[in-house]
Amino acid sequence: MNALIFAAGLGTRLKPLTDTMPKAMVPISGKPLVQIQIEKLKNIGIDHIVINVHHFAQQIIDFVRANNSFGIDIKFSDETDMLLETGGGLKKAARLFSNEQPILVHNVDILSNADLLSLYQNAETTTLLVSQRKTQRYLLFDETDRLVGWTNIATGEVKSPYPSVQTLLSPSLKKYAFSGIQIFHPSLLPLMDAWQGKFSIIDFYLSICDKADIKCHFDSQLQLLDVGKLDTIAKAEAFLK
Repeated sequence: MNALIFAAGLGTRLKPLTDTMPKAMVPISGKPLVQIQIEKLKNIGIDHIVINVHHFAQQIIDFVRANNSFGIDIKFSDETDMLLETGGGLKKAARLFSNEQPILVHNVDILSNADLLSLYQNAETTTLLVSQRKTQRYLLFDETDRLVGWTNIATGEVKSPYPSVQTLLSPSLKKYAFSGIQIFHPSLLPLMDAWQGKFSIIDFYLSICDKADIKCHFDSQLQLLDVGKLDTIAKAEAFLK
């Protein structure tokens, strides 16, 4: 089973901690975020992990190697020359997996109670874990849970290859917030050939959702915490308990 941990971000909202360390090394109850994610993934049977790195990349690499890669196969996708964002990062990292199995993609700073094993085992296509939390930006899905667009409800902006969605005419559309957790099927990689350098994985999905079956998984019991600011660290420690 494969997993990719997005750990290349600058972590600007966690300054001044990230002035001297990457976000992935910020400790929560004594453990760096990256260790928390590795152990969680290992516990559900993930045995191949790729971690993308950029900001203070060597700190992450040295930490993982000092812990003998936690007993599993861990590789690093080096983005020190240029931060590739989620789409470019996934495209580059995918080459480091030695099989064609789906990839569980997980942001390093997301804590949740999600049943990741069930999500992985039951995803028949690329699947985005979503929730109904309040935000300004929503992914749009049809009655079959297929991705059809995106909207910013504050500005009214809509992105979709479907004309009816662009004007939000369909009353059956479901608006969900993306969790930062997904199952990516390598069958989509050939469609990435035209995308170069840094790009958003969501922009990529929106460009192909009329050609490829990209689904959502909605979990009404999902609890999610984005460890993105200094005041969320205490909340994260309580969350883990």
